[in-house]
Amino acid sequence: MIRLSRVLAATLCLIAPLTHAAGLKFIQVPGGADGPAIDAAMWSPCLEAPAEMRIGALSVPAVPDCPIAGEKLPLIIISHGYGGWYLGHHDTAEALADAGFIVVAINHPHANYADMSRANGLGVLVERPVDIKRTVDFMLTTSPDAAKIDPQRVGFYGFSQGGYTGLVIAGANPDFNKLPPRCADPKATGCPPSTQAHPLRPKLPLQSLTHDPRIKAMVVADPLSVVFQTIDSVKNVRIPLQLWGAELGGGGGASPEDVAMLAHILTNKPDFRVAPKAMHLSFLTPCPEIRPSSDACIDAPGFDRTAFHRDFNDAIVAFFRQHLVEARSP
Repeated sequence: MIRLSRVLAATLCLIAPLTHAAGLKFIQVPGGADGPAIDAAMWSPCLEAPAEMRIGALSVPAVPDCPIAGEKLPLIIISHGYGGWYLGHHDTAEALADAGFIVVAINHPHANYADMSRANGLGVLVERPVDIKRTVDFMLTTSPDAAKIDPQRVGFYGFSQGGYTGLVIAGANPDFNKLPPRCADPKATGCPPSTQAHPLRPKLPLQSLTHDPRIKAMVVADPLSVVFQTIDSVKNVRIPLQLWGAELGGGGGASPEDVAMLAHILTNKPDFRVAPKAMHLSFLTPCPEIRPSSDACIDAPGFDRTAFHRDFNDAIVAFFRQHLVEARSP
């Protein structure tokens, strides 16, 4: 269970007075004409004490299939980065669920750690915002837990390409010409590196992608920012936004300079925070829980990922409380 600060623990009672653990279950957004089925993990406030739950080689503190504690709760959707998955930010999801939020993290179809078959084409960047809209549709309508959710209190958290996804959902329109060559056709379903378009590809048209006004507040960490480098591209992003950048960078399309430029050109100025000594992948859940020998677990000397995530998660919870709970209370 995520340890909350005294102040946060005291204010927690405003929305979920008896919760002290994250319930966890696995769900699926049904497939249809607008896309394939979407696998997801869902965390929620729970009255039972958590235990260590094993998921493959991963261990997380949770109560499997715990009944949701509370009514009309805010909902947060989580979008992973390139090659990520729905448990890549589980500590943040747990912190939010402990604070009274329902949290749903998805695996973007054909572009997650288990299935990268379309991850290198531009098509996935077009489809990612659609995945989020479909997930919100499901959670607010046909989900068995729809009655537990307040449809006026929906937020979003995204990392890397997930941050890009959130910005599009919030109203941004990317310029794919700013990307390194992927596919000449923005609707392509796949473009392996060996068949990438030549750098002198034809200029791609600007696309107006899927936006969703039901998202009322958003946190994005080290987003793919190179496609949003003009005021016009982000002029319609008007919701409250907390933007995090890694001081040392290291993620494609999310250099510290690109993220800082994004913060500068947003008309509705974000709560912009730079994480000292953090690298791009430092925003992933603390290691050694996930593949301790992998690149995802390598941080810069002097950076304590576990300590950083305690503060990071507290800041995210406080932001969503301010904009989805306090700002919308009767």
